[in-house]
Amino acid sequence: MTASAPQGVGGQLRAAREGKGLTLDQVASETRISKRHIERIEAGEFHELPGRTYAVGFSRTLARAVGLDEGDVVELVRAEMDVEGPSSRYASRRETTFEPGDPSRAPGGKLVWFSIFASAILLIGIFFAARALFMPAAELPSLTEQEAQEREAELAAQRAAEQETTQPIDETGEVVFTAEGEAWVRFSDAQGRVLTERTMSEGDTYTIPADAEGATIITGRPDLLAITIGGRDVPKISEELETVTDVPVSAEALLARGRSAPSVNATPAPQTDGAAT
Repeated sequence: MTASAPQGVGGQLRAAREGKGLTLDQVASETRISKRHIERIEAGEFHELPGRTYAVGFSRTLARAVGLDEGDVVELVRAEMDVEGPSSRYASRRETTFEPGDPSRAPGGKLVWFSIFASAILLIGIFFAARALFMPAAELPSLTEQEAQEREAELAAQRAAEQETTQPIDETGEVVFTAEGEAWVRFSDAQGRVLTERTMSEGDTYTIPADAEGATIITGRPDLLAITIGGRDVPKISEELETVTDVPVSAEALLARGRSAPSVNATPAPQTDGAAT
């Protein structure tokens, strides 16, 4: 994270990983983040991830794995995902103006020839645009074939999406909880042993251990906990601000809840002036 570091937070994460001698497969195994997502982050393609929460959370986890400051990485990720306002672009253009009387900054011969060439191209474009505009209707190309192709592509994409959603979710896949805000959680196994108990911040993730039998959760903010099984989104435990206790969180139990919609052992969270966690 120095002046000589690669541009972009993705490049810095990649450089830090390579500096530690870690391969993509090793980092994916350690962080439980898919290799495809890691490649997207290192390439700075945050828009290719499932959402902003995942981009922030995955980047925080990668920073921890390669030894970078988590807070700095999260700030850089959020900054790169924000859209640049037009005022800054126009300001930069105003700063590059020059005084006409300064001979050292006067445009050279190459710039003059380029301007002439650009003007010629512009005139040619205007000519063909005007020709198409005033062309008799009988000479205009038919759009029927193009519309049919676009419609066919749209239907193919729709069929592919429907096929993906109808494919069953693998019940042996990893169960991952991702916080969409600050939420206190406690995960335990069937013997009552606490697997983890902490306050998760936005973007934090927790993966249910594969060897944990009868894992359950207690939390007051189930509405802030997104859940995936084998990388596929499944419904949250609850969309309401309420306290849920001893809710099974194995892949089989979560999928069964989604199919039969059983009642959740929940009690309404008390309303206070402060934010509930």
